[in-house]
Amino acid sequence: MINFNVIPNPESNIWIVFIHGAGGSIRTWKRQVEALQQHAKLLLLDLRDHGASEPINPSPSQYDFELISNDIKEVMDHLEIAKAHFITLSLGSVLIQDLSMRYPTYIGKVVMAGGVFNANIILKCFIQAAKTLNRILPYAMMYRLCSYILMPRKRNQNSRKIYQREAQKLTREAYMRWVSLSKYFIKLLKRFFKTKSSFENLIIMGGQDYVFLSGARKYARNQPKSTFIVIPAVGHICNIDGRNVFNNHVIQFFFDNQSAGK
Repeated sequence: MINFNVIPNPESNIWIVFIHGAGGSIRTWKRQVEALQQHAKLLLLDLRDHGASEPINPSPSQYDFELISNDIKEVMDHLEIAKAHFITLSLGSVLIQDLSMRYPTYIGKVVMAGGVFNANIILKCFIQAAKTLNRILPYAMMYRLCSYILMPRKRNQNSRKIYQREAQKLTREAYMRWVSLSKYFIKLLKRFFKTKSSFENLIIMGGQDYVFLSGARKYARNQPKSTFIVIPAVGHICNIDGRNVFNNHVIQFFFDNQSAGK
């Protein structure tokens, strides 16, 4: 089973599950835990190969989304969580898309930070460039380069450093297994983009997230259950760069209606 951490709250029957992005870990959510632990029970996950998750053997040489979704479901079943709210980041937004289509009854409200919804030309070029550079660059250098491409500004320095530090825990073999998800990635995005969401969701993007912002805006425009918010002067990892504004929006979304999720 993947590593997880539960922060209990005996006064609440609401669960919030956190799904980080590629190269992240439970530590990605430190600033959200501080703001949300008084409101709900929290479940933080280290995805397969990330953070403190030990290698799961036997592990396939290539991953697919069903495998990752089942990792998440396994922990929820173990803790007897029948339904939860979710907060996701970056690639985590793609994982919740898959999870919601496989196991819709598990999904309450969802916050998607730095969400990925549309395989535009920038994203396709980015994926292809990553595949090519993987053959000639060491993994650590490759991830460092990607972090600068996604978070190039001075204001992104803190989030960039956090992700570079956490990503060092991945081995090259694990990184390549996650890269293998790219063969299913675009197909999943197209399917989800065309489907009306079955769950209420809040999409929070950084105004300086030049890779993913336009796709998120197009997705939200055609989704009756989506609320779309942009935090100005903030990059891709908006839950870190714009943490106070982000946390306020999340609390309002989850808890203004106290009957939600019960």
